[in-house]
Amino acid sequence: MPSRSSNDFSHTPEQLRQLAADILAHAAKLGASGCETDVSEGQGQSVTVRKGEVETIEYNRDKGIGVTVYLGTRRGHASTSDFSPAALRATVEKAATIARFTAEDPCAGLPDAVLLAGDGGPELDLFHPWTLPIEESIALARRCEEAAFAVSPLIDNTEGASVSAQQSHFVSANSLGFMGGYASTRHYISCAPIAGKGDAMQRDDWYSSKRDPADFPAAEAIGDYAARRALSRLKARKVKTCQVPVLLEAPLAAGLIGSFVHAVSGGSLYRKSSFLLDSLGSQVFPRFVQIAEDPFVPKGLASGWFDDDGVAVKARDVVKNGVLQGYFLSTYSARKLGMQTTGNAGGSHNLIVKPGCHDFKGLLKEMGRGLLVTELLGHGINYVTGDYSRGAAGYWVEDGEIRYPVEEITIAGNLREMLKGIAAIGNDVVVRGSKQVGSILIDRMTVAGN
Repeated sequence: MPSRSSNDFSHTPEQLRQLAADILAHAAKLGASGCETDVSEGQGQSVTVRKGEVETIEYNRDKGIGVTVYLGTRRGHASTSDFSPAALRATVEKAATIARFTAEDPCAGLPDAVLLAGDGGPELDLFHPWTLPIEESIALARRCEEAAFAVSPLIDNTEGASVSAQQSHFVSANSLGFMGGYASTRHYISCAPIAGKGDAMQRDDWYSSKRDPADFPAAEAIGDYAARRALSRLKARKVKTCQVPVLLEAPLAAGLIGSFVHAVSGGSLYRKSSFLLDSLGSQVFPRFVQIAEDPFVPKGLASGWFDDDGVAVKARDVVKNGVLQGYFLSTYSARKLGMQTTGNAGGSHNLIVKPGCHDFKGLLKEMGRGLLVTELLGHGINYVTGDYSRGAAGYWVEDGEIRYPVEEITIAGNLREMLKGIAAIGNDVVVRGSKQVGSILIDRMTVAGN
């Protein structure tokens, strides 16, 4: 893999800090009671190859400034991609004008100063630029796709193999004296092969996302695995409607944990649009389930030392022995609920679900007979009631062994029962975002088919 090198951002961190300071100074001059701003810049390139030919080459270079002005309990927000002094002043003035015409909101305003992060934080090792010449990006994508084609003659088409390298840096600041920021990178390699012919075709995909390109598996391994997944879906069939255990493959298990996070996040709670209202201190999962939030994981895809409000974050237990220990709250949502922010403005940090003793094959044995789900379709989730119904595809399992692929079915249940009905969590953890979890076995769901 290409080695780490210096970046070529248009602005230095010091210049971003000065832009933020100028914005705060102008807001104060206008009589704002408070102001916060985010100044960011990002750049990167993406290449997609399909059947050996270059399909797309994209370069991106973006920058932006967001400004929020408070006039007492009135709030106004404006943004710009123009970093000139005149544009910055105009953006602050527009935010102030919006605030003047906005209704008062007693929960609006900056965080309590005592909760703000200091200037600087732990070294989280988030910045690893990937300086790939475009020819090398194309060659890497071709190797990934060629590995997929090499698996079987039944793989003779793909939706493409892609290689993307992205880097950015930002500064957040507010008028209480907080100013912080850092640079980060995020890269990925993906492949989406198509297996079969005519009406019997199936597709699948696989990808890897990393902060550091040195941590990627071989591109050939990604293409090979994606092709084997596509091949295994050929000759899929329906199953009869039944109630059976359901095993969610690790990437989909992360989505189940995401549904839990949504239900116990501030916006859902103060709007009373969650099936987990007033669940703090309640048994939400079985006793063996432990979920920790750790913002300080080196190279973590959701690491950082402050949230979008500038509030210092900390490691904590979110679920202990199945009992909910804390919500996910921003400054605003915490005030709406009469509570204190948990440092989650902008979302959760690295959520780590403690893995169990079973690997993937062990989970299949534990399930015995049921449905392994590897793809979910649609968004059939009612967060008010917890009702859950989504299209699915995967594999039918008998005697702890995969027997045949399944498609055109629906899995249904209720999230409250699904969370409490978790029977096992695998150690086959796949890390692609803010949730780190292995495959999850749910004791019973309705599978609707023939």
